Amino acid sequence: VLYKENVGKVTPTPITPEMERVKRNQEIISSVLYKENIGKATPTPVTPEMERVKRNQEIISSVLYKENVGKVTPTPITPEMERVKRNQEIISSVLYKENVGQATPTPVTPEMQRVKRNQEQISSVAYREGLGKATPSPVTPEMERVKRNQEQISSVLYKEHMAKGTPTPLTPEMERAKRNQENISSVLYSDSFRKQVQGKAAYVLDTPEMRRVRETQKHISTVKYHEDFEKSKGSFTPVVTDPITERVKKNMQDFSDISYRGIQRRVVEMERKRVDQDQENLTG
Repeated sequence: VLYKENVGKVTPTPITPEMERVKRNQEIISSVLYKENIGKATPTPVTPEMERVKRNQEIISSVLYKENVGKVTPTPITPEMERVKRNQEIISSVLYKENVGQATPTPVTPEMQRVKRNQEQISSVAYREGLGKATPSPVTPEMERVKRNQEQISSVLYKEHMAKGTPTPLTPEMERAKRNQENISSVLYSDSFRKQVQGKAAYVLDTPEMRRVRETQKHISTVKYHEDFEKSKGSFTPVVTDPITERVKKNMQDFSDISYRGIQRRVVEMERKRVDQDQENLTG
């Protein structure tokens, strides 16, 4: 109290970035000087005797702590205490969420999915490398018998803890009600599917990464198509030549020649002239 009376009034000064920098430098210098004054030490291995002494000290400390605790009166956990505990948990959760602040959600791109899968594979490989060597033991008939006995004992103990029930026969009315419930469930599921899913498309963000992957897939498809075309180019499928095929081929060639040269039109004109001449001869 006397010290505070003699201090007098002071003017508080704000903590500037320069003061923060000087404070950090002082801490670093103090840490360096402390390490320089420690000197050199000789490390000693941890022997089994030291491990035993350490465990004994921990046990003695635990016993002395329990002796100094004294006698206490246990209090039951009342509904009011449970309510207060839940309220405290809810308040803590709300305060935590208020202090989180706003964040910007980022879409999960194919690159992020690839990195995630790689990390899982690396973790799996590292976990397997950290495992030691084990000696596999064959499953003998004795082990199979013990396993079956354990399953039967567990089943018997489970049935012993169950209460007694009254079996009810499965009547036609129960069968009808069961079928009706299945039909109602199917109808409700179909209605929900039509309302929520059917006719609606899944929206996917068109990110630059997605566009890059799509362009890459197009290039890969084009390269694969040209590769298959180059391989098949120059090859042919042999076909057996029989008289029927030769006749059909010749007829098609004749039809093509007639259509190309206009022979069919001239044949029609000549046929019309011949008919007209015959008519004149008959009337003359």
